[in-house]
Amino acid sequence: MTSQSDKAAAPASQRPSGQPQDGGGSVRVDAWIWSVRLIKTRSAAATACRGGHVRVNGDRVKPAHPVKAGDEVRLRYAGRDRVVVVKRVIRKRVGAPVAVECYVDNSPPPPPREAVAPAGVRDPGTGRPTKRDRREMERLRALNSRLPGA
Repeated sequence: MTSQSDKAAAPASQRPSGQPQDGGGSVRVDAWIWSVRLIKTRSAAATACRGGHVRVNGDRVKPAHPVKAGDEVRLRYAGRDRVVVVKRVIRKRVGAPVAVECYVDNSPPPPPREAVAPAGVRDPGTGRPTKRDRREMERLRALNSRLPGA
């Protein structure tokens, strides 16, 4: 005679160890974008969904919306747009090498970072700026704010 706990443990023992729990069905979109490391925390993923920054197949979704293999997930987070296609649905957070295998990244490349020296940065230990130094820093800041793209 087998007990309930033996029946529950059987599928886990048949699954190869070290593999993420993989479902053929669906999982919540906030849990999936967190588990594949597109967003750092689950609560931030849910907040992004509620704020309208997550779209599945073109539609804005709530955090509990189910996502399945083949869905396109568009995400705006930390000033960057991400477009990913779900290859595999996982429920648990996994390491980065395994997480990358769970989606196809069709995101546009990130914008290039501009190498502009910050205006008005003083060397440490130079003391308080004089009135002349302060006016020169303000003039530099005004020039930087007028540049295109700034």
